[in-house]
Amino acid sequence: MAKDSDFSVNGPDSLGGAVLYILAGVAIASYGGYDYVQQTEAVRNSVEVDATVTELSIETDSGTSSNPGVEYEPTVEFEYTYNGTRYTGTKLYPANIERNYETRSAAESAIEDYEQGTQTTAYVSPDEPGDAFLKNKTSNAPIIAIGIGGVFALFAAFSAVKKI
Repeated sequence: MAKDSDFSVNGPDSLGGAVLYILAGVAIASYGGYDYVQQTEAVRNSVEVDATVTELSIETDSGTSSNPGVEYEPTVEFEYTYNGTRYTGTKLYPANIERNYETRSAAESAIEDYEQGTQTTAYVSPDEPGDAFLKNKTSNAPIIAIGIGGVFALFAAFSAVKKI
């Protein structure tokens, strides 16, 4: 970061601000790592259950001033029963970090195997029966979070070193 950057908490040349940004980057990367481990375990330990798709749609997010552009998120809702208890699920993948797509067609292709009102297979981790998902494979969304957090922390660390 340039010395004349306003990217800090306590002022343009604040070492404390750079450290805060390092911590934020590490936190983002850590959460991505945690989510990746959780989804890997969910896939490994999942059992199949019958589910009925109740809703399908594509939501759009117009972005923010820091992230202009439109992103598309496929959304799904399904009902299933596990050990005699009825649940409603909303996850396509087991990750907590939702995956967004740059085009509507890419988002549509993520849910093209499902039709509203039809029966399908969902996957349930016996440890968390209320947290089912439809695709029994890992998503790359947590890996992207790890990368973004790591790059963020790296640039902030470089900025902190320049301030010392």
